[in-house]
Amino acid sequence: MPVPAFPSLSTLHAAYAEGLSPEAVVAEIDRRIAAADDPGIFLARVPEAQMQAAARGLGPFDPVSKPLWGVPFAVKDNIDVAGLPTTAACPDFAYTPQATAPAVERLLAAGALLVGKTNLDQFATGLVGVRTPYPVPKNAIDPAIVPGGSSSGSAVAVARGLVTFALGTDTAGSGRVPAGLNNIVGLKPSLGSVSGRGVVPACRTLDTLSVFAGTVTEADAVYRIMAGYDPQDPYSRALPVPPRPGSLPPGLRVGVPDAAGLIFAGDTLSADAFDGALADLHTVIGSAATAVDLAPFFAVAELLYAGPWVAERYQAIRGFIEAHPEALHPTTRAIIGAATGHSAADAFAGLYRLAELRRATEAVWRGIDVLVVPTYPRPRRVADLAADPVGPNSELGTYTNFVNLLDLCALAVPSRVRADGFPSGVTLIAPRGADGLLAELGARLQAAAGGTLGASGVPIPAEAAPRGDRAQGDEIEIAVVGAHLSGLPLNGELTGRGGRFLRAVPTTPDYRLHALPGGPPARPGLIRVAPGSGHAIEAEVWALAPDAFGRFVAGIPAPLAIGTLSLADGTTPKGFLAEAAGLTGARDISDHGGWRAYLASGPAT
Repeated sequence: MPVPAFPSLSTLHAAYAEGLSPEAVVAEIDRRIAAADDPGIFLARVPEAQMQAAARGLGPFDPVSKPLWGVPFAVKDNIDVAGLPTTAACPDFAYTPQATAPAVERLLAAGALLVGKTNLDQFATGLVGVRTPYPVPKNAIDPAIVPGGSSSGSAVAVARGLVTFALGTDTAGSGRVPAGLNNIVGLKPSLGSVSGRGVVPACRTLDTLSVFAGTVTEADAVYRIMAGYDPQDPYSRALPVPPRPGSLPPGLRVGVPDAAGLIFAGDTLSADAFDGALADLHTVIGSAATAVDLAPFFAVAELLYAGPWVAERYQAIRGFIEAHPEALHPTTRAIIGAATGHSAADAFAGLYRLAELRRATEAVWRGIDVLVVPTYPRPRRVADLAADPVGPNSELGTYTNFVNLLDLCALAVPSRVRADGFPSGVTLIAPRGADGLLAELGARLQAAAGGTLGASGVPIPAEAAPRGDRAQGDEIEIAVVGAHLSGLPLNGELTGRGGRFLRAVPTTPDYRLHALPGGPPARPGLIRVAPGSGHAIEAEVWALAPDAFGRFVAGIPAPLAIGTLSLADGTTPKGFLAEAAGLTGARDISDHGGWRAYLASGPAT
């Protein structure tokens, strides 16, 4: 049984189920790394004998209790792994930790096999991937193009099929730009959802671990395994990983840059590729996207390096840079050293300015749920950096630098290939906590674009996944017809309990809908009538875990109750009904066909 050319989680587990051994995978990964002939990818390797021992210690194939059983991965070399040196791409800074970062421990416990630690822009400062005293990793698609940073080695390792997934870090786009430049997925989660303990900080208040993988589905799976609250990390937040919806919520509002926000530096190939991505987006969401003004977002981005946040990078390595300034890469030293020109008063001025700009961006989020932008304006050549080590880096961060300052989550997804054959990509951005929604939309966009995995030429696999529009496991389906519909005032009672949107489907024509007196919020009441004597009423079906379902039902006020609804797709989920005695003073609005249509007609508030 051969090792898959691109060892994605799904294909690798399928091969394991057919008899492939993890020992054979370890041997093949070692061979591929040697054949790659790129000394810039890994800065430290787990010895093959140690990896073989870990493979033998996995026991029988068990993807249930160990969902990453036998899956090879790598971590960026600013993330601690016990026994392997952490250099942050600065040899004089190197130390050998005694403990492994908690996020990595979670992956190892899930059965993943660590291959080694990867190269980066020194101290995670850069988006180009060439600011390292070690050999520069070669872009997996075209070695003349920068690999992207700072997580350069991690992205290249995935794109070349040397590992299934890799961890990076992301402060200003380091988990997204390298993904876009190497034709893979880069997942930047909500800040604080993954423990940052055991990571050399860049800007501690903005840092997060990130995931590189071939597909959105696999990056999302890895994220869900390593996420979790860490009380020993002062920047960890109790953010439950949001459920990934089984379908896109109806009426999903997607924003894209307006004409002034489309920045490609004159590169028509990138502009054309983004136009193709927008066509895919229209197909996926079934409606036109909204053009939005990105000016306040770009103003936030300017604060990251032109403002006092560069002082946070200085603070992260203050003792080292003051004692060993000559040990830093010249560009890194120039950037971080500029922090000495900022005062404490400048820091507060920056915070005030950020608060003003954050308020300005809130107006955008009131009109959209997701923002879709190019991952980078245009690919930049390694030769460009010799002439200008800063300008191309700033350009690559055009659509990434503002994200963490605004506490947003993001997902970089391969999209249409440029006419010259080089990959392009889009990045999906949303407010903190919308990680699951980004994964669902991102997976659909990646599928719509087609394409291949990294540099392998292997087509994107048809993901073996359960039907997304039905409850899974012990989930309970609940149908809603009124104020709990997506985007309406009480929808938070579902999403706040981990509700997962499944599908939009009307009832059978056996119901009548009434606008109940009282409120706010205004509510309808659904009554079942004789078969065929009513109307089909708009409904949405959501999934809740049993305990969440119980808490949800406990809060339902009279005259509403939970019964069993009959839907047009033949399913019979639990759903809202009204007691007949509660219809006194109510208005029959069945002719509208649903609560949204009734609200649109203007009589309710």
